[in-house]
Amino acid sequence: MKPDFSKYADGLIPVIIQDASTGKVLMLGYMNEEALIKTQTEKQVTFFSRSKQRLWTKGETSNNFLLVDEILIDCDNDTLLIKATPTGPVCHTGADTCFNENNSSFSLERLEEIIADRKNNFSESSYTSSLFAKGINKIAQKVGEEAVELVIESKDDNKEKFLGEAADLLFHYLVLLQAKNYKLNDIIEVLSERHK
Repeated sequence: MKPDFSKYADGLIPVIIQDASTGKVLMLGYMNEEALIKTQTEKQVTFFSRSKQRLWTKGETSNNFLLVDEILIDCDNDTLLIKATPTGPVCHTGADTCFNENNSSFSLERLEEIIADRKNNFSESSYTSSLFAKGINKIAQKVGEEAVELVIESKDDNKEKFLGEAADLLFHYLVLLQAKNYKLNDIIEVLSERHK
């Protein structure tokens, strides 16, 4: 990766910060070569502040750091995309993003990680771990039970019960996928192929 810092008169290139987990765009900043090296070395996003005219590590005063997961460069070598994990709100206003969007850290991907952890690190207090301990037949049975319960609730107009059963089915389906060593992305790939 060789960014072309000479492309702009001030030697700064734009840097888009994206949440590594949710995919939301968090903010835009600028880096010079020194800021990029510091970011790569310390694994915390450091910008060149145009107002302060110095390097500025995001979170140095608020403790809301941006922990680097991946750094990508665009096709013209003059813009960076940094996928990062925020340790708190990103915007100085207290908002999750500088575009005033909600950036909930919970996602299906995060739920899959939690389910995988319960599979690989058994806990007696975990319902999910107990499902894995009972085996594939019990997990498949639970998926069937939850599907029937969702069908029953779909015939009524109780939003709370319907959504609750839909969540139960989705959860147990993700457990089943994990038990079979698959992920939701494997299913998405199948759907994508069918869509062509």
